[in-house]
Amino acid sequence: MHASSAIEASGTRILRLPDTLKKTGLSKSGIYQRIRARTFPQPVRLGARAVGFVEREVDAFLSELMAKRTHAEGAKR
Repeated sequence: MHASSAIEASGTRILRLPDTLKKTGLSKSGIYQRIRARTFPQPVRLGARAVGFVEREVDAFLSELMAKRTHAEGAKR
């Protein structure tokens, strides 16, 4: 088992792509399609070839998806 690739600074946790994939269940291409569509949090540039995602923004994205699901299920009844 390998260690988490998350970075934490001043209370803000940055998830690297592998952790973001695990947390969301989305594929890499799915995440980047949603970034282009502006429906997924924009990445934070960490270096020349590294990006991360603010964990609380990813959590908000997931919460929004769950809220939409709950709203859609309620509308069917």
